Amino acid sequence: MERAEAGEINSNECENESRKKKMSEEFEANTMDSLVDMPFATVDIQDDCRITDEPQINLKRSQENEWIKSDQVKKRKKKQKDYQPNYFLSIPITNKEIIKGIKIVQNAIIQQDERLAKAMVSDGSFHITLLVMQLLNEDEVNIGIDALLELKPFIEELLQGKHLTLPFQGIGTFGNQVGFVKLAEGDHINSLLEIAETANRTFQEKGILAGDSRSFKPHLTFMKLSKSPWLRKNGVKKIDPDLYEKFISHRFGEEILYHIDLCSMLKKKQSNGYYHCESSIVIGEKNGGEPDDAELVRLSKRLVENAVLKAVQQYLEETQNKNKPGEGSSVKTEAADRNGNDNENNRK
Repeated sequence: MERAEAGEINSNECENESRKKKMSEEFEANTMDSLVDMPFATVDIQDDCRITDEPQINLKRSQENEWIKSDQVKKRKKKQKDYQPNYFLSIPITNKEIIKGIKIVQNAIIQQDERLAKAMVSDGSFHITLLVMQLLNEDEVNIGIDALLELKPFIEELLQGKHLTLPFQGIGTFGNQVGFVKLAEGDHINSLLEIAETANRTFQEKGILAGDSRSFKPHLTFMKLSKSPWLRKNGVKKIDPDLYEKFISHRFGEEILYHIDLCSMLKKKQSNGYYHCESSIVIGEKNGGEPDDAELVRLSKRLVENAVLKAVQQYLEETQNKNKPGEGSSVKTEAADRNGNDNENNRK
C-alpha cells in the first residue's frame, strides 16, 4: 500500500476543515432562523436573566438612598421646627409641709420686691415635670393616655412594691430666670430618671413628639419671670440670689410618688389651681387603697365628660337618622297610597 504524499494529506485535511466549517455555518443559520420564530426572540437576554451593569445599578441605588436620607432629614427638621410642647407628665405635689414651706419662701421674696408677686406659681400648680410632649388633637391625646397607662406596670416593677420618696432641700435657679426647690441627692433620683427615660421612649414609640434638648433635671418650680412680661419692662431681668439666701439649704419635706398625670399646658386650670388633667395612673396604694380627694375630683370630672360626650353623640345620631332621605317620605307615600285606595273603593 502506497503512502500518500505530504502534499496530498495537507490537501485532504484542508478540504475536511472547509467542509466542517460550511456545515457548522449552515447549522447555525438554521438554528437562528428557528429561534426568530419563538416568542422570546426579541427579549434582551441580559434583561431577561437579570444580568445588569452592577456599577451603574449600585450608583443609582446609592443616589436613591441619599435622596431618601435627605428627605427624612428635612422632614425631621421640619417636625423639630414645628415642635411646640403643649402637654406634660406631672407628679403633683400634695404634701402640705412642702407647700407651706414654698409659700413662706415666696412671701419672703415678695416682701423684698413686691413686683415679683407676678412671677410666683400658685400653690395648686406645684409639680415635677417628667416629660413634655406635643398632642395636636383628640386622637393624639388618646394615644398619650394609652402610653401613660403602659407606664404603670413598668414603674410598679421598678419599685417592687416600695414607695418612691422624693425629699426636697435647697433652692436653685435656671439662669436666674426660674426659681425652684431642689430634689435632694440620693438613689431616688436614679429611679426618677429611669421612669422619665422609659416614659420618653414609650411616647416616642407611639409616634408622639416628646422630650426636649435639655437633659432631665427634676425640680419643683415656684417662680419664673416669664410669667409676666411686665417685669422685664419694669427692670426686673433676673432673680437676685440674695432674695432667697436664707433658704439655700432649707429642708422642705418629702413627697411620695402616688400619681402621674397627663396634663395640658393650655387648657383652663381646675378650681384648685392644678392643671387640666386628661388621665392619671396611681402608683401603689394610698390610705389603704382609698383614692384621695384630688383623684376623686379627677375621676368624677372624667366620668361627667364621658357621659356628656356620649349624650351628644347619641343626639347627633338620632338627628342624622331623622334627616335621612327616603325613610320618612316612604312612610308618608305608603299612607297616601292607602288613603287613595280607600277613596276609590268608596266611590265604587
